[in-house]
Amino acid sequence: MTVITMSRTEIDRMDVLQDLAAGRIKVAAAATLMDLGRRQVYRLAKGYSRSGPKALVSRRRGLPSNRSYPTTLRETVIGIIQERYGDLGPTLATEKLAELHGICLARETVRQWMIAADLWKDRRARLKPVHQPRYRRDCVGELIQIDGSEHWWFEGRGPKCTLLVYIDDATSRLMHLQFVQSESTFDYFAATRAYLERYGKPVAFYSDKHGVFRVNKKDAVGGDGMTQFGRALHAMNIDIICANSSQAKGRVERANGTLQDRLVKEMRLCGTDTIEAGNAFLPTFMAAYNARFAKPPFNEQDVHRALAEHDDLDDAFAWKEERTVSMNLTLQYDQVLFMLDPTPISRPLARERVTVVDYPDGRLAIRHNGVDLPYRTFDKRAQVNQAAIVENKRLGPILAYIAEQQKQLDMSRSAKAPRRRGQKNHIFKVG
Repeated sequence: MTVITMSRTEIDRMDVLQDLAAGRIKVAAAATLMDLGRRQVYRLAKGYSRSGPKALVSRRRGLPSNRSYPTTLRETVIGIIQERYGDLGPTLATEKLAELHGICLARETVRQWMIAADLWKDRRARLKPVHQPRYRRDCVGELIQIDGSEHWWFEGRGPKCTLLVYIDDATSRLMHLQFVQSESTFDYFAATRAYLERYGKPVAFYSDKHGVFRVNKKDAVGGDGMTQFGRALHAMNIDIICANSSQAKGRVERANGTLQDRLVKEMRLCGTDTIEAGNAFLPTFMAAYNARFAKPPFNEQDVHRALAEHDDLDDAFAWKEERTVSMNLTLQYDQVLFMLDPTPISRPLARERVTVVDYPDGRLAIRHNGVDLPYRTFDKRAQVNQAAIVENKRLGPILAYIAEQQKQLDMSRSAKAPRRRGQKNHIFKVG
């Protein structure tokens, strides 16, 4: 079955020709309705009686215009623009084509060709998207926006670091600030725990798509699609929502801009130049900031929930990974081999899954069904044997190898292990 695509004018003409064929109108009336001459009306009526609606459709439809430029000329022009004038607008590109290449074209023709070749965008396409403002939440604790702002907070007096910012959406009140070396999971663990201990549990946190908050790898295999931070909040019955754009969490973004101006200058006047001193200064700064910039909420109710007796902060804010126990009752984590003691509880666990619980303070537990299992450790990282006999010609390479291994043992952890507070060079790459 052939599908005929007709324009609005052609459909109206078909209705007139049907009335003409049925004798409801005369030729003169049909000519007036279609704004055509009598001879043209007779021609259309004859074609419609023979071929139906197909006779009304233009035979040139879908074909290039007789006045269009050759395809080879268009390809030549686009090639020249791509090679030499890729950053020029249509007007200047048209001038250069005529001046340097002898190709005279209309500016609008060049503009349309450049748009079709994705070399230029029209004015509407270049306009920035409009983000509609979002009303504040009604109550304190209903939505807490969180973000990390990396900046030279101490200017040249101290290290570049990150400020973790917790701001209430209903009031724009700074709820918690904390200087850390970088946006790591353990740093967010510590900051969020301090927040919960002071205010209680909010309804939800609102963040960006940082890897701490969201599994960004497409089609990630394994696990439950939840990050370590997300798992900790889930254990505390707190939701985490990720914004689709920075404008969506504009309150914390604007607060970051204000902090990078005011906080930097306040710390300069106080002579603050270390992370520790900065964290000690933050409570005083927050009080002054909130007194000046915080807004009253629409509803005076504070919806923070108090911590319950069953809320175990130590367990919630710990890094947890699952491992499979081998037939020899061993498992590996962070380049270390752990050997379970052959107790009545451990012996049946061969080929079973256990959970490695890595606490921020360095403690580590191996757990199965809520029971901590006794274990011993065996470091598998390569070492040079003590008192090894080395030939003189191999002494240089061996010393270089020893220095490299010592540096890795002292300063690095494996790529999969969590980064702890105060630890530098989390992943040491060997060139």
